Amino acid sequence: MDWGAVVVAAGRGTRMGASENKVYLELAGRTVLAHTLEAFERSISVKSVVLVVGPGEQDRATGVAEREGFRKITRVIIGGAERQDSVYAGLDALTTRGVLVHDAARPLVTPEQIEACCAAAEEHGASALAVPVKDTIKVSDGNGFIVSTPERSTLWSVQTPQAFDRSELMAAHRQAREEGAFATDDAMLLERLSRKVAIVRGDYANLKITTPEDLTFAELLLAARRRGEGSPK
Repeated sequence: MDWGAVVVAAGRGTRMGASENKVYLELAGRTVLAHTLEAFERSISVKSVVLVVGPGEQDRATGVAEREGFRKITRVIIGGAERQDSVYAGLDALTTRGVLVHDAARPLVTPEQIEACCAAAEEHGASALAVPVKDTIKVSDGNGFIVSTPERSTLWSVQTPQAFDRSELMAAHRQAREEGAFATDDAMLLERLSRKVAIVRGDYANLKITTPEDLTFAELLLAARRRGEGSPK
């Protein structure tokens, strides 16, 4: 299967408290976006990348790619009002049969994780990177009281990338739009159609940059990688 990627960088990241899109913040001497795109540049399977950015950010994103010498980015497009809109725009801009959807704010993703998602999707039809939940999770009644405790062994914290047949994912997006359904990730759109999505064991280091503390932690993890210490599993 030929593979392309939709990298979503259109969010504002208000919890970061920065005056600019968090993907342009510095991380170990480079932008968060540069770290993210490098993983797809180094991936053997991925042949093309569509980068989805916020309004007015096309030139800035293109500049990051050009300075870094990335060759796989075929288009830089403006996203929509919601993440689902941005992903769909990216899917429509690709021509590959397979697609990986990834949040640009996850800069510590590795080429190996990307390849593992591609392989699992080729075998099972769809896949998502995830890690087992470490904490005990409680369900509340919405009024500040616990009502139940799910079995922790069945719980996974989902990450990106997630890998799909592009046509199937586009159809799931269109159906969700017609029915007014909202999903926080793309795997959820297939779940609602009773489509199974395979779990690919990820890495806790593949964190999403959301708060200033995440940026500090990512710096430490990158330094550990450079020293050859790996990252927590």
